[in-house]
Amino acid sequence: MNTSQGLNRRQAASLLSLSLIGATLAGCATPPRPVEPDVAASTWSGRLSLTVDQEPPQSFFAGFLLKGTPRQGTLDLYSPLGSTIAQVRWSPGEAIAQQGKMAREYPSLDDLIVDLTGANVPVTALFDWLAGRSTSVSGWQPDLSRQPEGRISARRLQPLPTARLQVVLDQNPA
Repeated sequence: MNTSQGLNRRQAASLLSLSLIGATLAGCATPPRPVEPDVAASTWSGRLSLTVDQEPPQSFFAGFLLKGTPRQGTLDLYSPLGSTIAQVRWSPGEAIAQQGKMAREYPSLDDLIVDLTGANVPVTALFDWLAGRSTSVSGWQPDLSRQPEGRISARRLQPLPTARLQVVLDQNPA
C-alpha cells in the first residue's frame, strides 16, 4: 500500500502516541464502551490522555478498546462522542494504522510506532502496566499505585520531549 495515501504523520503520531504510551480525564464525557461478555484477560477499555511536553504542547484524549498481546492485537480509538477515530491492528509480520479508508502498513508494531511517534514505545511494558505488573523500561517512570482503582500513568523522561500518559480503565461489570 502506498504510504502517501496513509494517515497524516502528525495525526497518526498523536493517535498512536496517545494509545501506546502511559491527566486523568476529569470531566471527560466519553461514554463507556461495552465490553463483550466472553472477553479474555487481555482486553481493556477506558479513556486515555497523552501530553507531549514540547512547544507548543500537544495533548490528545480518546476512549479506547485494546485487545490482544504485544504480539497480536487491536486498538480502537474513539472520540468523546463515541465515533471511531482510528484503528490499529498488528500480528507477526505486519501492523496497520487505519483512519477511515486511509491506512498505512508496516512490517511490525515496533516499526509502526517508531515511524509514527519518532520513539520506540515499550509495548510489552504497556500491557504489563495495564495488568498491574510494574515492568521497568529505560526512560520511563510508570505509576501503578492506583491500578487497583483502574488508573495508571507513566511519564517518559528520555528521550526528549518528555510525555505523560494517563489511563482510566472502565470497571468491568461483576
